[in-house]
Amino acid sequence: MPSAVAAFDCGSNSTRLLVATPDGRALKRQMHITRLSEGVDASGALTPAAMERTLVVLADYRRTCDEYGVERGLLVATSAVRDASNGADFVARAREVVGVESRVLTGAEEAQLSFAGATADLDDSGWPTMIVDVGGGSTELAAELDGALFSYSMQLGCVRVTERALGRGVVTPERDAVTRSMVNGELDRAFAAVPAFESLAGAVRLVGLAGTVATLAQLDAGLTHYDREVVHHRELSLGTVEHWRDLLAREPVDVRLAHPGMVPGREDVLAAGLYVLAAVMGRLRVDHLLTSENDILDGIVLSLG
Repeated sequence: MPSAVAAFDCGSNSTRLLVATPDGRALKRQMHITRLSEGVDASGALTPAAMERTLVVLADYRRTCDEYGVERGLLVATSAVRDASNGADFVARAREVVGVESRVLTGAEEAQLSFAGATADLDDSGWPTMIVDVGGGSTELAAELDGALFSYSMQLGCVRVTERALGRGVVTPERDAVTRSMVNGELDRAFAAVPAFESLAGAVRLVGLAGTVATLAQLDAGLTHYDREVVHHRELSLGTVEHWRDLLAREPVDVRLAHPGMVPGREDVLAAGLYVLAAVMGRLRVDHLLTSENDILDGIVLSLG
């Protein structure tokens, strides 16, 4: 039997693992909220505490890999580590812990792997497909047109927008306005940089990835326990996104946590992610998006072959 392979994703808000067969069949998925990006936007560096709690999780993931006989793998770090002055130090330490190749992805590489993972199990809809991957520090947009992949990494993520604009807890009108301005300004830059995105408005299948979208799907379904079959390829309307954005914005953090489906560790940043998601949908003039639990991890596994 071929050895299993592993994909590690050190994101801004969560650290995740996928162990799979070389042909892409998932054997084990794990996720922990580690908030690696905490304070990066303000200080420009990863904090010792954030690095340590992430490395502890990675050590646990390495033990999982040993159980499955993992011999090959790839660890990727994304926005938080890209932006941090000590990012290379963290990646070196992570490599020692997990024992596989480890590197920082560019925004374009992140988008490419996310697109590959999210679209591998999709049927042809007859429409171009775009992914929106709302992370903790960045949001990747990627679409395939005429066989070419167009992508852009926006400096928007649920943690970054929370720390820079929205704040935690009940959202004031002033913070709402600042947040909308921040998000729309970055969207303007994305569509100016990639004119092909404009051609997709009103004529695209939008697929949403990552924790913000997955948690929204759980809230929409009222799940008390995660059920991949319910969350994966769930259709969410723009009205649903706006409903939960506005509801959470009116609530203190502890009240948000009480909603069935809320993932502990996302209650203080989910509203910010929904501001981003709603704005993307509005700019593309789409009424619905399709969720995908397949994402960058699955793309990494496919790249390992």
